[in-house]
Amino acid sequence: MSHTHAQPHRHHHHHHRRRRIWPWVVGVLTVLVLALVACGVVGFQLFRQAKQVQAHESKAVSMLSQLASSDADKLADAGDVLPRIAQETKQASAIAHGGLWNFAAKMPFVGDDIATVQGMTTTIDGIVSESMPQFADVMRTLSEAQIANGGDGVNLQPIIAAAEPLDKANASFQKQVRAYDDLKEPSIGMIRSAYDDGATKLNAVADRVDALSNAFRILPTLLGDGQSRTYAVMAMTPSEMRSSGGLIGSVGELTTSDGTVHVGDFRPNGDYLSYGIGDHSQDMDHVFTKEGPLHMSFDIRDLAVFPNTADSAVAMRSIWDRTQWGKEQPLAGIIMVDPLFLQQLIAINGNVTLPDGTVLTGDNTAEFLMNTVYQKYPKNETDALFGVVANQAMESMFSDMSVGKLYRTGEMMGTMAKGRHFTMYAFDERIEQGIAAAGFTGQTPNSETEPSVGIYLTEQNPSKMGWYIKREAKIQRVNCDDGDLYHVEFTIRNTMTEDEAKALPMYITGNNTANTGKAMEKILFYAPEGGSITNLMQLGGKVDAAQETTIDGVKAYQSYVQVNPGQLATYTFDVHVSKKATSPLTIDQTPMGWVDDGITYLAPKCKAD
Repeated sequence: MSHTHAQPHRHHHHHHRRRRIWPWVVGVLTVLVLALVACGVVGFQLFRQAKQVQAHESKAVSMLSQLASSDADKLADAGDVLPRIAQETKQASAIAHGGLWNFAAKMPFVGDDIATVQGMTTTIDGIVSESMPQFADVMRTLSEAQIANGGDGVNLQPIIAAAEPLDKANASFQKQVRAYDDLKEPSIGMIRSAYDDGATKLNAVADRVDALSNAFRILPTLLGDGQSRTYAVMAMTPSEMRSSGGLIGSVGELTTSDGTVHVGDFRPNGDYLSYGIGDHSQDMDHVFTKEGPLHMSFDIRDLAVFPNTADSAVAMRSIWDRTQWGKEQPLAGIIMVDPLFLQQLIAINGNVTLPDGTVLTGDNTAEFLMNTVYQKYPKNETDALFGVVANQAMESMFSDMSVGKLYRTGEMMGTMAKGRHFTMYAFDERIEQGIAAAGFTGQTPNSETEPSVGIYLTEQNPSKMGWYIKREAKIQRVNCDDGDLYHVEFTIRNTMTEDEAKALPMYITGNNTANTGKAMEKILFYAPEGGSITNLMQLGGKVDAAQETTIDGVKAYQSYVQVNPGQLATYTFDVHVSKKATSPLTIDQTPMGWVDDGITYLAPKCKAD
């Protein structure tokens, strides 16, 4: 009996407990449903506004990019365009800094991406409202000035007056773009795509403004502000690679005085050979002469073998001072130019017609001087032809100057200097400080804040193989703590085919039949200032293991590789950069015959703080 009484009692107790819990469950579910609905509404609202922000930002960046790539006249009239761009950036910024976005920026998972969008709108608005108007003001002032001073002269005063405000505009521009680059990289696809597109376009604009600013900083010095100066213009060809460029084919004189420019005839390298070799250090002698396999002579042809332009200048002056034409005319410095630089000059100033009627343009000059000339002309005429082209191109550089031409020339000089297609050095220490600060003097890595790896090649097969050697590099950040760590793959590809190696003149393929068509490269690797290179390995090609060495007080790695026609060799290594680094790792390298530096940045394996 006790049993039958107990069961209903348990059942009654269980039923009572269910009735007590049920409203609580309903309440929780209701709150969850309402929360999900609210999240859905908020999420939809956020998504809709994100599309609006994206549209405004995309339009603003495209207009800004288009404006910056315009000619000087459009930039001078930017007062009409900038308010329209500013309207887009202000609308984007207002939406992205509304209450909904400020709330979402504190949420898990999406908060960082929302904060990045807010940062994007702020920096782009800053560029349009602060930096770009300063830049446009400089161009407007220049457009109202008289730039030309006679047929072959430049009025330096407007350039001198523009240098400082342009420098300020550039500093403001670079600061904003750095702030954009420093934003945390987004994870959401739509935001990541917009961020990457903005970064690509803004960095391209920043590079243009920086190149122009740097050129304006050194133009008055180059053009002889206050005194007459004579520079040796060394025309080099990366077809036969040397660390700083290539074999010196001819040397001309550029004399400037208070804005007037005179370009003397270019003498072929044969005119210099009887005057001996250039001054050089014991370490350079050891690396490039004693060790071989090609033993550098350090005569005029080999003066680009030094990775530092300063060493090339010292060596050039030591030979110059012995010549009949140089001993009475002190050298103020040197200017080193390659066929790509001459091609860019020709693109700005008009075609060059050779004595035989061949027309060189802004598209075909580099290939003609680095390859075609060796196929179509006797080898004893090639250096003289190089000199003819260099003379005409350099002569036109500052003739009939206008603000548009000044803008294009200045920007081009800065861009070409970054790729070592154009470098210069002045013996006056004060002047050289300005030239080096502007990035116009080729130097092995020497900045902790802007880290680079130096990779310098010197061809060991007497040939003109450089046109066929394609170099590529992949850079990936793999660790972002305690000084960034990067992984680098550097590839040397010999694009000459076996058939070409058999058919082309030996002057191109090499005068030793055992090495026909082979790329035979001595390579120097320099670590970033305040950083290091580790795990240097090589795949493919016939190679000597990289050796650590010290060159003129600086630690470097030295390697030698042979790459047969159609083959490639790849070096892989890790690079630690200084904790002071503020920009991504890049590569300073021996110039090639084209603008593309071959560097690809892979998506990082880590995120910077």
